[in-house]
Amino acid sequence: MPCYRGPELSALLPRVVGMTDVDWNFQLAEQLDWHWREQLRPRLDGMTDAEYRWEPAPGAWNVRPRGTGTAPVQVGAGEFAIDFAVPEPDPPPVTTIAWRLGHIIVGVLGMRVASHFGGPPFDYATHRYPGDAATALAQLDEAYAGWITGVRGLGADGLARPCGPAEGEWGWASMAQLVLHINREMLHHGAEIALLRDLYLWQYDGASRGTGQGA
Repeated sequence: MPCYRGPELSALLPRVVGMTDVDWNFQLAEQLDWHWREQLRPRLDGMTDAEYRWEPAPGAWNVRPRGTGTAPVQVGAGEFAIDFAVPEPDPPPVTTIAWRLGHIIVGVLGMRVASHFGGPPFDYATHRYPGDAATALAQLDEAYAGWITGVRGLGADGLARPCGPAEGEWGWASMAQLVLHINREMLHHGAEIALLRDLYLWQYDGASRGTGQGA
């Protein structure tokens, strides 16, 4: 695709703004799904359990064996619990890959799939947080599949309807706005996780640990 700038871009804009045949449902879904297929999901391949729960700073929030956490709140239904505090500290602690994946799986995707697309119930307190990377990535794949399938099925009318009570004070916002918000959340947290993988790989005096993931 050519890269337009300056006068070329100015000349092109009136035509772009005037287009009426754009499939916005496709474009909103594809923005995230292209990133998922081509960048984010491949970037998570090969993650080790050590990376998954590595704490990059003292006091980091993590997913821990039940009863071993020091955060004010630990929630979860299984053998592992996720660290939390209500209200969140200012500044909030650094969080591990395990914590960030848990947030994406439950708060970003799972709860929205349940609320808007008929998925199974999801919440932070009853989720079974895994202690290993492979199970967390399998949970991520399932939650993402539910979300992107739901988004692709919205159509123009579905994008225009309000989100409703599931989004609390934002219930007046359109589903299109929610889709854009989730796109931003996935891009943001996915980049954080990718950076943590890089930091883990190069944490010893710039000498790679040789885990094999790309930059």
